[in-house]
Amino acid sequence: MKFIATAVLAVTVSVLTFAQAQSDKTETIKVSGKCEMCKSKIESAAKIEGVSKAEWNTDSKVLTLAYNPSKVTSDAVQKSIAAVGYDTEKFKATDAVYKSLPSCCQYDRTGSASKGTSESCK
Repeated sequence: MKFIATAVLAVTVSVLTFAQAQSDKTETIKVSGKCEMCKSKIESAAKIEGVSKAEWNTDSKVLTLAYNPSKVTSDAVQKSIAAVGYDTEKFKATDAVYKSLPSCCQYDRTGSASKGTSESCK
């Protein structure tokens, strides 16, 4: 009897896990940033409730995001990222928050020369 109950529980958990993975939406979002420190902050800010994956590429400046659209929206994730100082396609960080970033993380917002080098962030 214990074996049957355990088997039923295992199947139920597997089905629910599979259903969760199937309901996730994957999206790519351009996010400004420069270095590994930026990567860490961007990914941490993106991992709000409902997000199962957030990976930012330092070369392409693209965040790959997997999330459950019934729990969170892309806009909510982008607002969370902007709140820690990084501009996204739809939301810009406030000047005060942006200016509080370390100089190596201050990316080009105007089209002029960058303020810091990614090599200075370690």
